Amino acid sequence: MIRVNSIIKSFGEVSVLKGIDLTVEPGEIVSIVGPSGAGKTTLLQIMGTLSRPDSGQVWVRETETSRLDDRRLAAFRNREIGFVFQFHHLLPEFTALENVCIPAFIGGVSRKVAEGRATELLEYLKLTGRGNHKPSELSGGEKQRVAVARALMNRPAVILADEPSGNLDSASQRDLHQLFLNLRKVMNQTFVIVTHDTELAKLSDRIITMRDGVITAD
Repeated sequence: MIRVNSIIKSFGEVSVLKGIDLTVEPGEIVSIVGPSGAGKTTLLQIMGTLSRPDSGQVWVRETETSRLDDRRLAAFRNREIGFVFQFHHLLPEFTALENVCIPAFIGGVSRKVAEGRATELLEYLKLTGRGNHKPSELSGGEKQRVAVARALMNRPAVILADEPSGNLDSASQRDLHQLFLNLRKVMNQTFVIVTHDTELAKLSDRIITMRDGVITAD
């Protein structure tokens, strides 16, 4: 589903990634762990095409993303990659339903089709009746589930999550962990998760450990 070869990335004089090779299979849940500064988030951003490496290649569903110009890359990212972050990044002026619809609207999907898909996702994620509520009217766990629904909107190849449970209470963390497992079971959804949450990492199929810009264990 994702393949990265020889990824190198520096910021100024600081070498952040030092030749990363990694393959993620369809339907896998892969957690990336390691100390702060190990390069985990930078690798996730490169896998998600939010940042380009200095050298190396990234394939998503056999598309080499470095061959795409910025316009085509943005369309590819919207279609093939879903993102869930520590902070939900919902737009406060829009309802939960509207927030979930945004990736579909960007992709040119009609309002009727987008809202139908968004409603189904909200119902599946146990948010029935919350679609017309704005983020300020939702709990932390509900906001994160709306963010997951948004990530799923365009049926992406993979969901990339950066500390997705880091801002949640214990009960909401457990709910989110179970949700990821259910989505893999029901939708065969692929996940790559950067996390410090040992419980979430233990639920994964694989744990990738990074330190000082290299993978030290897989």
